[in-house]
Amino acid sequence: MKIIVLGAGVIGTTTAYYLAQDGHEVEVIDRQPGAAMETSFSNAGMITPGHAYTWASPRAPKLLLQSLFRNDTALKFRFSLDPAMWAWALKFLRECPADRAAANTANKVRLCLYSQSLFDDVVRTENIKFDRYSGGALFLYRDAAHLERGIAATSVLTSNGVRLEAVAPDRIAELEPALAGETGKLAGAIFCRTDESGDCHKFTRALADRLAGMKSVALRYDTEIKAIVSDGRSVTKVVSDQGEHTADAYVLALGSYSPIVARDLGLKLPVHPVKGYAITVPVGARNKAPKLTGVDETYLIAWSRLGDRLRVTAKADFAGFDRSHSARDFDHMLRTIKSLFPDGADYERATHWAGLRPMTPKGTPILGSSPLPNLHLNTGHGHMGWTMSLGSARILADLIAGRKPAISMQGLTLADAA
Repeated sequence: MKIIVLGAGVIGTTTAYYLAQDGHEVEVIDRQPGAAMETSFSNAGMITPGHAYTWASPRAPKLLLQSLFRNDTALKFRFSLDPAMWAWALKFLRECPADRAAANTANKVRLCLYSQSLFDDVVRTENIKFDRYSGGALFLYRDAAHLERGIAATSVLTSNGVRLEAVAPDRIAELEPALAGETGKLAGAIFCRTDESGDCHKFTRALADRLAGMKSVALRYDTEIKAIVSDGRSVTKVVSDQGEHTADAYVLALGSYSPIVARDLGLKLPVHPVKGYAITVPVGARNKAPKLTGVDETYLIAWSRLGDRLRVTAKADFAGFDRSHSARDFDHMLRTIKSLFPDGADYERATHWAGLRPMTPKGTPILGSSPLPNLHLNTGHGHMGWTMSLGSARILADLIAGRKPAISMQGLTLADAA
């Protein structure tokens, strides 16, 4: 078939890759001048099934309430008159009870593990370099009670195949020498030996370059999608500022903007933008930068070493489609990472970025068919789109080809997300 993929982030690009591998003629459309220029541009860099918990959890409502009065909380909620945001927020709160959080996390971690298993094959086949490091991930805890709760919570991951171990403060320094001077401030950590890190932007751009060399693939950058048109039974065309585009099938992979485009078709997708903040800091020869990726569980500040750079991300800001930011938004993040790694990087040279994570209330993406049989969905991956990208793309390509996906689709369909 000829298939149009809407979106050239890591989700759209990996989807286009697997569709092209299946022999389809593929056209990718994106408004940016190249691949991975929005959400995929500056994410945490973490490929971490070992941290696949959903955000909707028993702890989340308290954090959201605290965020109204404090500026150092992991979640930041802002009042808005947007009815779509309130509808999404109510669905999010319904997913916070412990039993729902556990079920959603189980569905999420299955997809994460499957996706991670595909990286080696794609990287080897396409010879992609993306500052990959496979040494594991550390999840740090500052007090004993929080560590105890964290260890108890791991059962939902370990029962689904993730290998995790609790480590004492003295072992933290063995695993990550850059933390040697800070272990006295830590109660312990959880270590996932199989987690890894890498530059999502580099990976996606390299994969897009491979697609550009295929005769069956056309990449339409600098092309803004205006509408998707249907006749009530199926999609008939995509209208952009460059003209009309037609195909046999269409894939919606526009992240946070998917619900806006889907409205033209009468589809309500429970995907809402949640702003994340990132700094990227150069690492010089004198710096003692971390090797492992990790998370400070108190503040949910994450870091990854990406070659000669340190990437640090934090905060989930419910601010609609606003991507603006100021230096003040990064103050707490910088203080925390400096306290962990005082000589980790040249922090005075940090660059700032903010982007939108496409979140569903459950934390799992929406994959598969829509009510229109030739429109397929691959959207709503939230803060772990990088980890879930290859698995989501492979599953969707399998569904389009009529093959049974390698993992269960439970919790991953539009019906599940509604």
